[in-house]
Amino acid sequence: MALAPSFAGVILAAGASSRMGSDKALLPWQGGTFLSTAIRALQPFTDLVLVVVGANEERLVPVIDAEGAFTVRNPSPEQGQFSSLRVGLENVLNRGRDAALLTLVDRPAPSLPIIDQIKQEFLQADGATWAVVPEYAGKHGHPIAIGREMIAAFLNAPASSNARDVEHANQQHIRYLPVSDPLVALNINTPEDFENLQL
Repeated sequence: MALAPSFAGVILAAGASSRMGSDKALLPWQGGTFLSTAIRALQPFTDLVLVVVGANEERLVPVIDAEGAFTVRNPSPEQGQFSSLRVGLENVLNRGRDAALLTLVDRPAPSLPIIDQIKQEFLQADGATWAVVPEYAGKHGHPIAIGREMIAAFLNAPASSNARDVEHANQQHIRYLPVSDPLVALNINTPEDFENLQL
């Protein structure tokens, strides 16, 4: 890339956490919560961190403010995760950034060296690479690094799309990066998932 992009962190945290029974963003993790540790993990590699919230805004704002991140409200979280993704990415561009490190609040943040590896892979890629997606044991994960072209692809897709559809439609522009941290590909959806994580 000719110019070094300026990164925003984006954490999608607007889900209802119905299978968990409590807000996954507030699950305790490494001396904080899933949300606070995700914010802290992205901050060294981004200019700012945006957290997309929904009906849980009131519960999450104290954590977001305490960690020095920014709250972005999805006005229609019932439309699903793709709507939160688009709201977050619109805010990335509106705040003058042209790249993002994007993650989900329902997975524990990987180690800082892994996040740095993902970002550096993106920065060193040629202009045909729009995104870098980490994978562990063949499973794709987060955070993903995306540039302006991939942001545009997400924003220009039909509202009925999902991130996987857009990713598959632009497969030739995505680099999959094998990493050594299993946390990149771990989803925590149920109390049992969370219990197993702590074993």
